[in-house]
Amino acid sequence: MNSDDSKSQSIDFFRNYWDIIVGFLFLALTFISHNSNLYGVATLFAAVSIILFSITVSEIAEILAERLGEPYGSFVLTFSAVAVEILLLFNIMLQSSATPQAMETVKGGIISAVIVDMNVLLGLAVFIGGLSFTEQQHNEDTSSSYTTILYVSSLALLVPSILGHSNHDTLTVQKASYLIGALLFIFYITILIFQTKTHIHFFKQTARSRMFRYKKHINSSDEHEEDEENYLFDKISNFYNFIAMFLFIALIGVLAEIFAHDGIKIFQEFGISSGLAGLTIAIISVSPEIFTAVKAAKNDQIQRVVNIAMGASTVSILITVPALLVLGYYSNTTLTLSFNPLEIGALLFTIILAWKTTDDGETNYFEGVSHLMLFLCYAIIAALY
Repeated sequence: MNSDDSKSQSIDFFRNYWDIIVGFLFLALTFISHNSNLYGVATLFAAVSIILFSITVSEIAEILAERLGEPYGSFVLTFSAVAVEILLLFNIMLQSSATPQAMETVKGGIISAVIVDMNVLLGLAVFIGGLSFTEQQHNEDTSSSYTTILYVSSLALLVPSILGHSNHDTLTVQKASYLIGALLFIFYITILIFQTKTHIHFFKQTARSRMFRYKKHINSSDEHEEDEENYLFDKISNFYNFIAMFLFIALIGVLAEIFAHDGIKIFQEFGISSGLAGLTIAIISVSPEIFTAVKAAKNDQIQRVVNIAMGASTVSILITVPALLVLGYYSNTTLTLSFNPLEIGALLFTIILAWKTTDDGETNYFEGVSHLMLFLCYAIIAALY
């Protein structure tokens, strides 16, 4: 083997596994910085490492998604991201005994996850897709179903919030939070049956997108065939891919503990508001999905974008909230679903905007800009609230 072949193989290897290689590098730097009490540096390195390993998780999830098909494929993608979100928020929640602000950061993170999914992920993907295609079509039943689910779920979160802001005692608000958490989970079970058994056709791509993707696949299959054959996760079975995905999620859990411990100190030191801290956490957990969605939009897979954005938002409320309530109960950490008016208002406005921009089954770049505009306005308020 000559030096040119060896160099080419090295480049291909790094191109395939750069996220894992750099992720482990930042993992090592995170531990070194943390043990040296360099909290700001450790927080930054942990965040970068979490994003890189999350990209690996999303790559594996993407392979599984292609094999399983819709809507099950999008379930894998959304659950992989929600697992990261739960790990981050739970580790921050554990810091609340020493830092009361941490609990407000968790609440901000719950709401911000939906806002980032629906405005940054959906908005950016629709904007970029709209620049490549005048209009992109998706199944309007998908967005109609998801916006209804999200609207009802948001109103459910209002129950403990109203009690909390009307001078009811903490115990009453806590009981209401547990009851709402249980109702949200039951609601999710109903939706799961609706989505995977009785109304699968509501969540599948339109004929136009399906035909474009078929033609694109035929034209590009030769170009990408060699790359796919050289990628480890394309070769191994679904079972081993699931194991690999869970191992990387476990690594993210370790990093999340350091991020939470050191990050809370940095947030306090620099006077970062709970809303902005929660928004930062949401962006970290959602970033791999953003890359996946943008790539899908550029390939005219806008149905995948809608499924990811709205599916992730749905799971963020219906799974993340009950999961954090259960984890908080068993860790003797009290989480109440009493959100401030800004958070609830931003959530409702986001859902209304998503309903208006997707209800006709077509998207364009202007609608993407509208979502990004709403997000930037929320970010300014969250930073100064």
